[in-house]
Amino acid sequence: MPAKSRMRRKNAKENLAALAKAISHPVRIRIIEILKSHKNCICGEIVDALPIAQATVSQHLKVLKDAGWIRGTIAGPATCYCLNPDRIRQFKRLIKNL
Repeated sequence: MPAKSRMRRKNAKENLAALAKAISHPVRIRIIEILKSHKNCICGEIVDALPIAQATVSQHLKVLKDAGWIRGTIAGPATCYCLNPDRIRQFKRLIKNL
């Protein structure tokens, strides 16, 4: 296998591992489910839907955002979140190519 192909495969595996790690907590899976159930971005509803402290929700949102699973936009005093469809497509493609 040529060096470029090996490098692409390595990068794909690293990307897949990073994406999987970001969703490896049940609360983060639940956050993705909540966001998936809304057509538009949502703000405070995530905290209201989870039985954990707001600070803990914020930490989980940061992990998801840093990995690119979600997008956050500032709307006044709140941040509104929605899924990043490009990242979801990438994850599906990486899984399919295992």
